[in-house]
Amino acid sequence: MSVPSSDGLELVVVSRATSWPAGVPGAPAPGTRAVTVFLVNRRAAPPEDAPRDTAFVFQAKLRLRAEVPFIARPDPLALAAALDPDLAIAALQFSDAVEYAVGHNVSARWALEGERCTEVATDWLPATFVDRVESRDDLRNVTLDMEALSRATDAATIREGASPLVLLYSAWIDEHARASAQAESHRNARLQLVEDARRAARRMEEGIDSLSDPKVFEAFRIANRAVARAIRQRAAQERPDRDPERVDAPAWRPFQLAFFLLNVRGLADPDHPDRRVVDLLFFPTGGGKTEAYLGLAAFSIALRRLRDPSPRSSGVTVLMRYTLRLLTLDQFGRAATLVCALELERQRRPTELGTWPIEIGLWVGMSATPNRLGGRGDDGKTTARAKVQAYKREPKARPSPIPLETCPWCGTKFEPWSFDLQPNDDVPDQLRIYCASRTCEFTPNRQRFGLPVQAVDEPIYRRLPAFLIATLDKFAALPWEARAGALLGRVDRHDPDGFYGAAEPGKGTPLGGYLPPPALVIQDELHLVSGPLGTMAGLYETAIEALCGRAAETGPALCPKVVASTATVKRAQAQIRALFARSEVAIFPPPGPDRRDTFFSKAHVGPGAGGRLYLGVAAQGRNLKVVLLRAYLALLAAARRSYDDARRAKRDPNPADPYMTLVGYFNSLRELGGSRRIIEDEVASRLNDYGQRRRRVEPTEPVLFADRRRFHLPRELTSREPTHRVADTKRCLALDYEHESEHVDVALATNMISVGLDITRLGLMVVTGQPKSAAEYIQATSRVGREKRRPGLVVTLLNVNRARDRSHYERFSAWHESFYRAVEATSVTPFSPRAVDRGLASVVVALARHGRPELTEARGAERVLAHRHELGFVADALAARGIAHAPLSEADAQALAADLRTRAADLLDAWASIAQDKGQLQYQREVGHAPPLLRDPLDPELDRLLARERKFRSHRSLRDVEPSVLLRMAGLGEDAS
Repeated sequence: MSVPSSDGLELVVVSRATSWPAGVPGAPAPGTRAVTVFLVNRRAAPPEDAPRDTAFVFQAKLRLRAEVPFIARPDPLALAAALDPDLAIAALQFSDAVEYAVGHNVSARWALEGERCTEVATDWLPATFVDRVESRDDLRNVTLDMEALSRATDAATIREGASPLVLLYSAWIDEHARASAQAESHRNARLQLVEDARRAARRMEEGIDSLSDPKVFEAFRIANRAVARAIRQRAAQERPDRDPERVDAPAWRPFQLAFFLLNVRGLADPDHPDRRVVDLLFFPTGGGKTEAYLGLAAFSIALRRLRDPSPRSSGVTVLMRYTLRLLTLDQFGRAATLVCALELERQRRPTELGTWPIEIGLWVGMSATPNRLGGRGDDGKTTARAKVQAYKREPKARPSPIPLETCPWCGTKFEPWSFDLQPNDDVPDQLRIYCASRTCEFTPNRQRFGLPVQAVDEPIYRRLPAFLIATLDKFAALPWEARAGALLGRVDRHDPDGFYGAAEPGKGTPLGGYLPPPALVIQDELHLVSGPLGTMAGLYETAIEALCGRAAETGPALCPKVVASTATVKRAQAQIRALFARSEVAIFPPPGPDRRDTFFSKAHVGPGAGGRLYLGVAAQGRNLKVVLLRAYLALLAAARRSYDDARRAKRDPNPADPYMTLVGYFNSLRELGGSRRIIEDEVASRLNDYGQRRRRVEPTEPVLFADRRRFHLPRELTSREPTHRVADTKRCLALDYEHESEHVDVALATNMISVGLDITRLGLMVVTGQPKSAAEYIQATSRVGREKRRPGLVVTLLNVNRARDRSHYERFSAWHESFYRAVEATSVTPFSPRAVDRGLASVVVALARHGRPELTEARGAERVLAHRHELGFVADALAARGIAHAPLSEADAQALAADLRTRAADLLDAWASIAQDKGQLQYQREVGHAPPLLRDPLDPELDRLLARERKFRSHRSLRDVEPSVLLRMAGLGEDAS
């Protein structure tokens, strides 16, 4: 039909009957029709000398109203939900997030009158608000005050304060159980959620019962006191007076205390079934997951010391693992403050908590920390000696020798003399770190040994800090480094300087057995442990678990408690089973039938509730970089106008401050690099007079933009930035805009910020191109709008020439309302053929080297001949792990186990054959001239080796998927064309 007075515009309407299989939940009733409406421009093309605009249609909009209400489009995942428990729960929780219309090269919106949809329309600038989810704080009669719990005189007092939490939760469960029993829709999913919640309540009650053990009770008190003191110290660093006593009394959020109680029994009793349950802390980004598992860490360390204050209780108690550098370094500072509090507690009670210091270690790659101490004659630029000396020469130009710029206890910036190599710079065996503040607890006058922080590999292997933070990549060192097994308890001697195992024979006095392995393993941001990295991590986990889970000399087999956390998850049970070979997974808080309410958290809706507003921008026929330029200019200039208006009104704090810093998110370094030049040149220059150029003609019109003349060059949060610059950028991002010299106008980032960027000030983000996964999109955009008084604005620039971007634009509102449902399941396949080919040799060598003391030291590789018959446990561990890593049929499990046994035996036989032929053998070139067993994948000698020797290729990083090649640009000669 023609549009009246439009000179050639037509409406084309297509109506067709819908067809859905019988029995699909939510399928439309018979006779329902799908209607598609197009606006078609049939205007004749203007002459070449005439303005082309006359044939175009600008700001076109379609609106449809109907007396009979529109019905929601059927759920496309309805059939799959019947077969997948995760999809069934998602279908229940998002049953109210429905879609009434989809755009074609445009987005769509709809209007509801009650529960009836009577109008749908096109929308060129779709916007959707995502509610802020926060821990509830309205529970009465529950003692959440950490210091009050630490002052409890007996377990009955804690029961009196904590039991109401369990009772209130149980009442909430009963209410939902009654409602679920009456509801017909999604019945099975509802009943499963209720059962999961009941189980969590029972475990919380058991945790409270465990406090009747005096040592468990005392460890609980110490953990509360240490976490509270650490929170006070970190909060005081942001106050002008820096007085911890003036900070509000620290209190647990209800879900944090519940999670603590939930895990007490499994941590306190190694034989309890809860010990093998992997508890997954699932809470939105910024909700407080870190404090929850730091409480467990403090409890584990304190309990081990209380049960045995002798040196035999030392060693690594808590192993916290991350995947990304930014996240690791961020959490290191927070955990270091906690460890400082625990160490001060130990010094106050050495009889009960032992004389060996409670320390924290950072075990990561040499790009972040020095792996060696160095010494005279060692010219390495990455040694601790080289970094300390460079920092002392140029403290303003050089970064701190370790990834801490300030004291974790009081926040005072380190001075050059804060770093001391002992006993001297020429032959150091320890890097001591002291605070520069005279009033701090960790000055040289108060603490002879300084801060309880170890950040150099060599002292870490000797000191064995109670709390170890590491990246997953670092565990690739197990087959290469003889001392790495010490971190899993493989030491049997000690002296006042540290502990020693088979890698260092003859040192120290006997302990009477091995140290216990880690009691608690924390895997943060579980969703990142997937793909190639997760696959290799799962394979290496075979060696880690076997070495940790050895039989104790006087008791049952030991295994660590595993706790994980994430804000985005799907099919977590399969992922965790592949990684840790543990079939039982418990998500906490257990999700409720209503996604907005888990009892422990609630979604805050309505004006003033905070949250994030997502805005979709897509421009037909325009390059995405042009859209980026226009968006950056408008947002930065509008923020300036709002900031100036609030400043003139003397509003303090300035409500526009969160939007004065724009975080630009890109899917790759290539896209970021191409856009950076636009921002440095065009954005910076045009902002000088943007407010004047965009001023409305009529003086009564509101002024939307202001000139922004002081524009700093953009900063980066990417993998190509050195660690100290990343840390400095994070520090500056947290500063208010009034800091003229250090404020950040634009920060450009890649997926490095998807986790670990916990800066509550940020409120504005522009995402260029739809990220490749929903989890990445959710995690990245959750970096803004983290506080109620600072709601977030996320502007997503979509490329309509890309099918995926266009699809997200056309369904913008509906997708954002339920994007947690769109989170992709992760893939972890540690025993796939390709993974076994690539990593089995490393795992076999790691198991054998650290499992038999005779093989541990560098030249121990040649002793395999004498001990070959004792290495059957290697094949056994691999076979057991292969059977347990996934739900396999009996035939498939036996076939995989047999294959792993055969391949492990073949590798061990090849190793013995090499040792026999060579006569002497070491693992890598480190002692004398003996040939190495292990080879780097890019070793130039590989082609000249025998086939059996090439089997022992071993990567030094779990992240290396394919070899990288260094390219050097050579100068072009005169004859070059």
